[in-house]
Amino acid sequence: MAASCVALLVLALLVPLLLLGLWKRGQQTGRARHVVVVVLGDLGRSPRMQYHAVSLAQSGFSVTLLGFYNSKPRDELLLNDRIQIVKLTDLRGLGAGPRILQYGVKVVFQAVYLLWKMMCTDPAAYIFLQNPPGLPAIAICWFVGCICGSKLVIDWHNYGYSIMGLVHGPRHPIVLLAKWYEKFFGRLSHLNLCVTNAMREDLAENWCVRAVTLYDKPASFFKETPLDLQHELFMKLSRTYSPFQSCSEPSDPDTERSAFTERDCQSGVVRRLHGRPALLVSSTSWTEDEDFSILLRALEKFEQQALTGDSLPSLVCVITGKGPLREHYRHLISQKHLQHVQFCTPWLEAEDYPLLLAGSQVPGSLCSLNELVKHGENGLVFKDAEELAAQLQMLFSKFPDPAGKLSQFRKKLQESEQLRWDESWQQTVLPLVTHK
Repeated sequence: MAASCVALLVLALLVPLLLLGLWKRGQQTGRARHVVVVVLGDLGRSPRMQYHAVSLAQSGFSVTLLGFYNSKPRDELLLNDRIQIVKLTDLRGLGAGPRILQYGVKVVFQAVYLLWKMMCTDPAAYIFLQNPPGLPAIAICWFVGCICGSKLVIDWHNYGYSIMGLVHGPRHPIVLLAKWYEKFFGRLSHLNLCVTNAMREDLAENWCVRAVTLYDKPASFFKETPLDLQHELFMKLSRTYSPFQSCSEPSDPDTERSAFTERDCQSGVVRRLHGRPALLVSSTSWTEDEDFSILLRALEKFEQQALTGDSLPSLVCVITGKGPLREHYRHLISQKHLQHVQFCTPWLEAEDYPLLLAGSQVPGSLCSLNELVKHGENGLVFKDAEELAAQLQMLFSKFPDPAGKLSQFRKKLQESEQLRWDESWQQTVLPLVTHK
């Protein structure tokens, strides 16, 4: 009896959806130039999908962007008339019952909710989906594509099951189920993108998924930032994070000062402080224990070298990003009491991240890939803490002397021509979505 009731309920839900899907299949007007971009996560923290949306809009598509609106996306996206944002609501506050039950309820809620939201959007030629998170989004986007005539494009950033394994363990039943789900439904996509050739080869060899590599290149708005805008960001961050606060008050009351810059409020002139600390920005997903350990050990070696009397500056290390191990690493950082190194783990607005990179002496990633980084040309590659520590010591010696190694390397990097996201997307993705 109960099974019959459930079957009737499912049928009652599916029939209207199928009828709506058949009706939407018949609505051809505008379909070929409309794309739905889905992020089952925070839009403001999904720069690559924001770039997809902007690139699609610049290429003449109308874009519906679905995702959680926990932090503000970039203005380039918000001000584009071709992009419509549909805000999704996350299920929060479910604190009763076993964790696996809570997770199951959340997945079911997200599946029904995402299905409803997507069926309410205009017919689209393509559905772009970020993975991870892919549970339950891959199956829902595939299903919507089947009944509405849309092609599914998955952009593989990582494997969702492997990130879940960091929390639950690789052999946990829910992780094994997630792996099967991701592998099965991932094969049903029409087109696939990924971030590296290594991942493309792994997808082909182990998952039978053919993908095209689209590297994470900087977008056009990543460029040299005027010093006054850097100062405004430093002052903004100084109100929350102590490493950005000035160690001394300026003697002139008409001067405002951060740890790195000061501005004459009457003339508006901004200058860098001569005795400022060096600024190191590292981006990480807070998922790889080994990568973070390398950084931490390297900074401890940097501290030891600074204490020996070498001409090394104090260092502010800003670590951005999010992930399941974020709080674990923040706890480890809090236990370190270094004299020459301060840590900061800020939550940045989308517009603030490129400004912070522009103001840093060494922007970088803990995942140095030979595919993207050419040692000595556009970056430095390291394999362990000893190499990273040696590179930091080399770069920051004589800081902030313009004749130092860091200034020379930055000048060389500025002179090198690198392919931007816009050009890379036009060459790689646009032919895929305009090919008939």
